[in-house]
Amino acid sequence: MRRKARRGGGRQMEVTVRALGARGDGLAECEGRPLYLPQTLAGDRVLAQVTGKRGSGFKGKVVELLAEGPGRVEAPCPHFGPCGGCSVQHLKTSLYEEWKTNLLKAALARNGLEGVAISPLAVVPAQSRRRAVLAAHKRGSTLSLGFHQRESHEVVDLSACQVLTPGLMALLAPLRPVLEAVLETAPPCGQSADVYLLESDGGLDLLLTSRAPLTLAGREALAAFAEARDVARISWACPGEEPEPVVLRREPKLAFSGIDVVPAPGGFLQPTLAGQTLLIKEALKGLSQRASRALDLFSGCGTFTFALARAVHGLQVHAVEGNEPALAALWQAARRADLAGRVTVERRDLAREPLLAHELEDKDVVLFDPPRVGAKEQAAELAKSPVPHVIAVSCNPATFARDAKVLVDGGYHLARVLPVDQFPWTGHLEMVGHFRRGPV
Repeated sequence: MRRKARRGGGRQMEVTVRALGARGDGLAECEGRPLYLPQTLAGDRVLAQVTGKRGSGFKGKVVELLAEGPGRVEAPCPHFGPCGGCSVQHLKTSLYEEWKTNLLKAALARNGLEGVAISPLAVVPAQSRRRAVLAAHKRGSTLSLGFHQRESHEVVDLSACQVLTPGLMALLAPLRPVLEAVLETAPPCGQSADVYLLESDGGLDLLLTSRAPLTLAGREALAAFAEARDVARISWACPGEEPEPVVLRREPKLAFSGIDVVPAPGGFLQPTLAGQTLLIKEALKGLSQRASRALDLFSGCGTFTFALARAVHGLQVHAVEGNEPALAALWQAARRADLAGRVTVERRDLAREPLLAHELEDKDVVLFDPPRVGAKEQAAELAKSPVPHVIAVSCNPATFARDAKVLVDGGYHLARVLPVDQFPWTGHLEMVGHFRRGPV
């Protein structure tokens, strides 16, 4: 099958894609350097156009697909290609899962950690993402609401999505005219907003961030929308500022291991309930019932804190987090659940001020779940500590493997890792690893 794109601009050449890169782009070669080609797969023969530089190589686009490699399927989403939300919907399931698992294997191998026991990839269902950040942009009388196009500020106006829950998708059509009204008074350069959506147990939660002024008419439009669509909470913020409440009809609660938590507007949460359940279940495997003191580092608003506290009778859990609103949400939930005696909190920037080895000496288990940059400084202190069981949760194979190497060099054994595909059709991968001291 020959598929053509518009010609024009840039060098063109026939190349064969040899592999799939970490972001989901096909890898070919140009002048002895990598050429990254989106929506291709290993074995594709294409007429490619070089469009610019990327790292030590080049980026390009397919002008014409001359011959298909094995494992190509029709993408299920009509927006696949322009939309930057998904990059590999064109892969057969078995090929896709192999590629995703190999992201973790390759990262471990680069750090000298071959032979680690890797569990089969756990995959969340399609249309299960309950938390997302969309972009809204008004140009003239037209408003687009969706994900950004690949490497662009342009917005793909979503009419369908294989990622978002049906509840979030159902919100988009009635939200468009409201956003048009809210952005109406903004100057042309400011007619845009970031839209944070959360489908909580207590109802839909919405945070809008924009440089546009929120007028009285805008507030009234948002209030009417919340009433008509049964939205639990709507907040507003200028970029870099704290959100202000606009509508609060009820609290948008989420249950973490049976404990109700009210997250801060736009706060970090696991994007899917299925993924959250998989990560918690794996993190708790092998947890000693004799453990009495635990640390939850980079705790957020308590996803793993309450799981630990409920898993072992009498376990004392100290949660450490640098984000004040997230920590406040955790603490308030602990107090409401009468867990204030067993769950304690500490605000601390663990990248700048990690817990030192001597502060970890009395802990039976430490769990850490850092952002994508990982926990380099904290892993170094853990490696010097006597903690018998360390649980690492990560959303980045590269930094997970780097931190794992530090722990292994410090005497830990990486017993197993579970990869969790919580962001289908993308290069993002989450994982849970268990590190033990003592004989293997």
